[in-house]
Amino acid sequence: MKRLSRTAAVVLLLFPAYAVFAYVVMPVSWRQYHRIAGFPRDAGVTRTAEGLSADPLNVAFVGSPSDVAAARGAAGWTRADRISIRSGVRDATSVVFHRPYDSAPVSTHVLLGRPQDLAFEQTVGGSPRQRHHVRLWRVSRPADPRDTLWIGAASYDRSVGLSPYTGEVIHHIETRVDTERDKLVADLEETGRLARVDRVERWGTAGRGRNGSGDAWETDGSICVVVLGPAVERPAAGGAEEVLRALRTAIFGADDPGDAS
Repeated sequence: MKRLSRTAAVVLLLFPAYAVFAYVVMPVSWRQYHRIAGFPRDAGVTRTAEGLSADPLNVAFVGSPSDVAAARGAAGWTRADRISIRSGVRDATSVVFHRPYDSAPVSTHVLLGRPQDLAFEQTVGGSPRQRHHVRLWRVSRPADPRDTLWIGAASYDRSVGLSPYTGEVIHHIETRVDTERDKLVADLEETGRLARVDRVERWGTAGRGRNGSGDAWETDGSICVVVLGPAVERPAAGGAEEVLRALRTAIFGADDPGDAS
């Protein structure tokens, strides 16, 4: 009994030190490192809040914020909660005790100089340990909200573990992110809320990389452009090439991989 009490006391004493190291010292150190050394030039991926390369971009939407939310909801996906102390505690207890939390927050990724505008998920197995999820960034603010352009990164969280870069508790993703992209589109197609889907090859560089959780990812370099809303109501949504030009200008700029084609 005394041995158990001593072990518990040691854990309680070490936990604050671990929390400060993993959630304050290491994230700040990585951010400072990238400010001095510069960021990697892999424009086709998102970044973690610490500046580490994260997940590849593989899906785009054309539709108003309400269109996006309604379509995801109809497909059985839930909008993720914002990160806060309350949502963080609930997320941790749901993972540890395997309790439902369909709108658990997702980690912050950065693109276009800001965190994701929206995130949606679909939990698997009753808790956020495993889940389908997608982060979305607004690319444009047109006069007609239905023509709003979004870019996103879809991936599947297969397990929970520790970050090799910071020591934080994080999710590890499945390597083949294209499978998640295709699942997301298939779910939306079943809702009947799509005007059309354009699959564009050679959107980015096909290949492999690692994200901020230390996980390997693999992609064929394609992107699915999803236009939301009934086809008869969407004559002004623009063609796939027009959408891709806008995306490439916003995301890649002068380093547009499409210029090489």
